[in-house]
Amino acid sequence: MRDPDLASLIGNATRRAFVRIIDLCLEERVDALLLAGDLYDGDQTSMKTARFLAEQLRRLSEAGIQAFIIRGNHDASSRITKELVFPDSVKVFGGRAEAVSVEREAGAFPVVIHGLSFTQPHAPESLVGKYKPVVDDAVNIGLMHTSLAGAPGHDPYAPCSLADLKGTGFHYWALGHVHKRMVEEGPCTIVMPGIPQGRDMGESGGKSVTLVTIQDDRTIQIEERFTSLAQFERAHVDATGIENWGELAALIGRSLEQARHGIAAEHLVARLHFTGETPLAWRIRRDIDLLTAEAQDRASVIGGCWVEKLETSCQTPSAANEGSSDPLLELRGLITDGVIGSDAFRAELITMADELRRKLPGECRDIFGSDEESFKDSLALLAQEGMEDVLARLHAGEKGDHT
Repeated sequence: MRDPDLASLIGNATRRAFVRIIDLCLEERVDALLLAGDLYDGDQTSMKTARFLAEQLRRLSEAGIQAFIIRGNHDASSRITKELVFPDSVKVFGGRAEAVSVEREAGAFPVVIHGLSFTQPHAPESLVGKYKPVVDDAVNIGLMHTSLAGAPGHDPYAPCSLADLKGTGFHYWALGHVHKRMVEEGPCTIVMPGIPQGRDMGESGGKSVTLVTIQDDRTIQIEERFTSLAQFERAHVDATGIENWGELAALIGRSLEQARHGIAAEHLVARLHFTGETPLAWRIRRDIDLLTAEAQDRASVIGGCWVEKLETSCQTPSAANEGSSDPLLELRGLITDGVIGSDAFRAELITMADELRRKLPGECRDIFGSDEESFKDSLALLAQEGMEDVLARLHAGEKGDHT
């Protein structure tokens, strides 16, 4: 992120979200906190992170609240994993399955937590069959780090199906790994809570944790509780009919206010995408940096509002007119059909991008997409955007507009 203040906000937001989780546990006087893996990235080496985590879990320990943790694929490769020391009230499951009872008041029905940690950063096979069997007369809860049947942007880890999990006879499964929330309610309730704080626009929307209540009849009740400090959102701005820069700036302000009021988090981080037909289409594309500055100024006035990026797919009103004699529109058609649309161009672009991708660090190689289809779609979009940028500058030169 280019804005250092926004980068600082997002950099600290994950810790703030974890503090909120601990606060929630204390306010609700829960029996236990369940953490289903990936507390930190594998390349995380700062012991400040380790101390922060231990301090927060110590707050639970002092209140008599247990914590049950399994290690995910990122935890398995982290040096912190090997050095971190937790309070005695924290149970970290190892590479062999265990079933551990939750400490409860005398006379309360037993609750057992089943867990199994990753010992390696890869787990290509299902772990369901390795878990301990159901403990009779107890509420059985499973902790698992899994990609389930697969999810976009996530490598397969300990893959399994919902039917596999239900077949264990457990009352509840608390899952981790996939960053998008998923809930399956029933005799065996399954929750993939997602992440408590988004880190970029790919993790947009409200982020949360799940508060689980076991009723006296041993049925499961769940409640989503939002935890994110900052919420990433895409906002669409229809610029149809806008004819001057002042009107466009005012429209941006209204769009940001509407988006800001629509979220529960303290901060909105918005990516604005301009659409529609407007005489300003060329200028919006050419002067996107100036428009970004205008949008950021409007956001600062609103408060708790940030602009991460601006995008545009606006067209001039004549772009939809097949009979238009605008030479730049004719040039666009020639480039679209004769260059970008040609098999030779696409093949050359794929070759160049693939060579570049191989030179990137492993964690950055999904920048063009995580599969072949998304890879080609990303390249096509980049080529289209490049063409539009060039045409916008040619349009400015044709009009003698150097403002």
